[in-house]
Amino acid sequence: MEVSSMLPSKGCTPWQGLLVTASLLTCWHLPTTVQVIIELVPPDVVEGENVLLLVRNLPENLEAFAWYKGVTNMNLGIVLYSLTTNLRVAGPEYSGRETVYRNGSLRLQDVTQKDTGFYTLRSISRHKEIISTTSIYLHVYSFLWSCGPLSTSAQPTIESVPPIIAEGGSVLLLVHNLPENLRSLFWYKGMIVSNNFEVARHIITMNSSVLGPAHNGGETVYSNGSLLLHNVTWKDTGLYTLRTLSTDMKTELAHVQLQMDTSLSPCCNPLNSSQLMIQPIPQYAAEGESVLLQVHNLPEDLHAFSWYKSMHSALVLKIVEYNRAMNSTTWGSAYSRREMVYTNGSLMLQDVTEKDAGMYTLEILNRDFEIEKADVQLHVNKPVKQPFIQVTNTILTLHSSVVLACLSAGTGISFRWIFNNQSLQLTERMTLSPTKCQLSIDSIMREDVGEYKCQVSNPVSTKTSLPVSVAVMNK
Repeated sequence: MEVSSMLPSKGCTPWQGLLVTASLLTCWHLPTTVQVIIELVPPDVVEGENVLLLVRNLPENLEAFAWYKGVTNMNLGIVLYSLTTNLRVAGPEYSGRETVYRNGSLRLQDVTQKDTGFYTLRSISRHKEIISTTSIYLHVYSFLWSCGPLSTSAQPTIESVPPIIAEGGSVLLLVHNLPENLRSLFWYKGMIVSNNFEVARHIITMNSSVLGPAHNGGETVYSNGSLLLHNVTWKDTGLYTLRTLSTDMKTELAHVQLQMDTSLSPCCNPLNSSQLMIQPIPQYAAEGESVLLQVHNLPEDLHAFSWYKSMHSALVLKIVEYNRAMNSTTWGSAYSRREMVYTNGSLMLQDVTEKDAGMYTLEILNRDFEIEKADVQLHVNKPVKQPFIQVTNTILTLHSSVVLACLSAGTGISFRWIFNNQSLQLTERMTLSPTKCQLSIDSIMREDVGEYKCQVSNPVSTKTSLPVSVAVMNK
């Protein structure tokens, strides 16, 4: 690339001076009228890598454009490019590792942490007017961690927050492990994936949501897959199904059960109705615990009932069948010798593992020899292990940067950051990764000095890391 030296001009700084043969900008500035966009490719860059500052929507009919290091100091020029002569003019910040392109983009090779900072692009019209000024911040990491759950192949799971809701309250059906290449997602009331039972859908590419026939006016669906329900009534309780559709057209299903605290709404207690219902106790079980699938409103005059390890009534999935007339119990193919069945229809599972999680179906044969069914979802989680924090540097200088990563095994976990034994309040200089497992702090200030911890949790356990101290050196 041919790069000329910057020449000074009377009345201007050396960087602002005109190079007559290159038709460079003058020393006055008009307001921005063009929206120019700069994108980092890749968005995260490590020392030794290359990064492209990709420019979009560069105005047409330009005389030239110029790149600067920083935002306000126009003496820190990197390179100026004349579109009329194809001449490149090097500024004082030009290091020989920069390549400028006619579309305005700038490529930096073999970056170091010293390259961290703001970069500003100015475009100059043929009337020597500055018609756009756009800045972007580049952070060069010493290295990047893949923090958070160490497994990347987990299936989507859903957590009810809170686990049991009072009537009239709000509940978030929080989704974990959503696929990265997501195209759209759909929520359904119940187990059947059908347009008639669709609550809402969200189209990722359009960032738009559409309510379905089964909505009641109190739902909000988010781009992360989660569903918020307001003013919940007992009619909202039961199973919900999430269907995800990836860009490769792969579909995955996840289920969650919404439960209401019936003790707070006795007039509308669904357990006092005639509807056959199942309540898992506890709703979220840790591995090794016992779980009771407690049945409510079982008809007294039924002939028989059966339990299945699925929402389908297949013989190979049958756990047990109880015949009331003969007072006999017959164990099926899915019996694991850890189950106990009671004459009131309830099923006890002992020493549960994650493999026991999933849908269970109770099928009854009533006095009219009609079949009734009820489904329940069993949640089983391993207790989380104590996380630990990796940090790029614990002794820093003012205005330097630091990255803290919270590492923990397991899936379906949530992250929280603690600063000086209080929940971390994010500032404009702090950035969390999408899963909140990585915390980046730019331009360290003295108020950032202190002890940092990270906390991981799932529905059955919470663990906190040992503290990591961040200090600032006195120069």
